[in-house]
Amino acid sequence: MNAEARTDDSAGILLVDDMEDNLIALEAVLGSLNEPLIRARSGEEAMKALLRRRFALVLLDVRMPGMDGFETAANIKRLDQTKDVPIIFLTGTDDSGYAFRGYATGAADYLTKPFDPWVLRAKVSVFLDLHRKNRQLERLLAQQRIDYEEVSRQLAELEPELTESQQVRIKELRHLLEKR
Repeated sequence: MNAEARTDDSAGILLVDDMEDNLIALEAVLGSLNEPLIRARSGEEAMKALLRRRFALVLLDVRMPGMDGFETAANIKRLDQTKDVPIIFLTGTDDSGYAFRGYATGAADYLTKPFDPWVLRAKVSVFLDLHRKNRQLERLLAQQRIDYEEVSRQLAELEPELTESQQVRIKELRHLLEKR
């Protein structure tokens, strides 16, 4: 699915790994989800991609040359525009210290390679669903703000024509609207 064809809810999945074979495997496992899969071969490339577009999730290899996965995750969590993007660490190292460090860095999950494709796809699906629901809530809140502003504008137009007691009632209604 290309960027032009994607819906507003389809922010994509960022795949970060320095090994081509691992990226191909991830694409094979996740391709059936029909979401954009964007590749990054390094932590630096990942950061550039995250600053260019919105992602629902980052799948991040721990061991990479240059900026490793932990540094990349720390940078992701440091920036306001990317701090809420969930990260799933993927690594070939079965070291509990790595898992602890990954969670401490802000990872939402941590999987060791070789991973079970069904488990990975299920976990990614949950994060995609959460992303869609968050986007839906953002749209509903934006519509609610627009509706409030319209009602407030209409009330402001009526106020000069109202008696003093009616104006008090309008102020009470405004206060009720603001609490919502």
